[in-house]
Amino acid sequence: MSILDKFFESYHEKYLKKIQPLVNEINNFEPKFKSFSDKQLKEKTKEFKQVIRDNKKTLDDILPEAFALVREVSKRTLKQRHYDVQLIGGIVLHQGKIAEMKTGEGKTLAATLPVYLNALSGKGVHVVTVNDYLSRRDAVWMGQIYHFLGLSVSCLNHQQSFLYDPEYKEVDEAKDKIRDELGGFKVVEDYLRPCERNEVYQADITYGTNNEFGFDYLRDNMVFDKRQQTQRGFNYAIIDEIDSILIDEARTPLIISAPDVESSDMYKQFSRIIPNLQKEKDFELDEKLKAVTLTEDGIEHIERLLGMKDIYQEKGIKYLHHLEQALRAQILFEKDKNYVVKDGQIIIVDEFTGRLLPGRRYSGGLHQAIEAKEKVEVQPESVTLSSITFQNYFRFYKKLAGMTGTAFTSDEEFNAVYGLEVIVIPTNKPMIRKELPDKIYKTEIGKLKAVIREIKERYNKKQPVLVGTVS
Repeated sequence: MSILDKFFESYHEKYLKKIQPLVNEINNFEPKFKSFSDKQLKEKTKEFKQVIRDNKKTLDDILPEAFALVREVSKRTLKQRHYDVQLIGGIVLHQGKIAEMKTGEGKTLAATLPVYLNALSGKGVHVVTVNDYLSRRDAVWMGQIYHFLGLSVSCLNHQQSFLYDPEYKEVDEAKDKIRDELGGFKVVEDYLRPCERNEVYQADITYGTNNEFGFDYLRDNMVFDKRQQTQRGFNYAIIDEIDSILIDEARTPLIISAPDVESSDMYKQFSRIIPNLQKEKDFELDEKLKAVTLTEDGIEHIERLLGMKDIYQEKGIKYLHHLEQALRAQILFEKDKNYVVKDGQIIIVDEFTGRLLPGRRYSGGLHQAIEAKEKVEVQPESVTLSSITFQNYFRFYKKLAGMTGTAFTSDEEFNAVYGLEVIVIPTNKPMIRKELPDKIYKTEIGKLKAVIREIKERYNKKQPVLVGTVS
């Protein structure tokens, strides 16, 4: 173990010792709430809200009692009791830090503790998930706890909005059986009542993806009347898989655009020209930086094909934008990897999840260049009306927290960019899995062959294997 590892281990140990009295205090409330009737438990929310409203106590003051209350309600509704390590995770999240919790340690359940506590302020809590399915699932699953305690829960999906309502649909026996087999949470098709977008943000707790929260913000900034806005402020957010959103996708821009009537047929023209260029002679490709650059020969080749002497002079400037995008579309973007062609349309493939993103388009004319390349109808080029990156959007929140299983490796970046501290949460039971060092290979083929050998070896030993891919 290095000196640096020992330092961080010592720091985390000190932090855990510091909050242990809080954990003990929460545990001390357990016998009390265990003896409460359902009605008595529900009354506690009104009591908490009142003392917060009257400024008699802060959220920190009522944390032990509120966490113990959520634990008891979880036992009654979900048949699941928060472990002490989940209490620790909840404290970390409430304090506006990042909780690194290993896979299977119950991040979703741990988040209910700070979510409930911070929702008592009446200013709204946003729980950010990685996809629409998880936002629906968690709104229904964890919604049982919040609903029991008198809080409203909502869910944002792409072009859909829901409020959690346990009476919205009648559950048949088959679905009840599925629910029981899956550990006590409701089937996601039930209990979600469609609603207007502004109703979603009026709920105490809102589940949704980073994209949906971000695009709603952009749309709110385009309305002429404040009464047309849907969001009501940025109080507190918990981001699941926070390293994926705030590190990997941090600079990814969310863009709302409109058609540009001056868009021309030049994309089609350049889609016929680019295939005539030769790699290395006419252009150079940097696969690491995902950049393609024309050589001197390539520029002369293009000028001959266009019948132009100097494309970089004033007369040729109008061609450069279309040329650059056509070159990127032809060389850097692969069909069935970066995008698919479906029903005459180019549909983007999310590079992190592998999911299709219908309705989303590449900006700056790139989408038109790909349409021309694939010989489908070229839609008018778009002009950007509103744009923001995830990095800038999530800085709006007064308090921000996150969960993941792999945050500590990005600890320095989280601290420098967002002022967020990473705390490693211990596992509930001693971990017997060995964390082996990374292996680096000179070529991708060598790496893939090694992966295949490893899979075969583990398979022959009847060991389970999980292979992670980009998409």
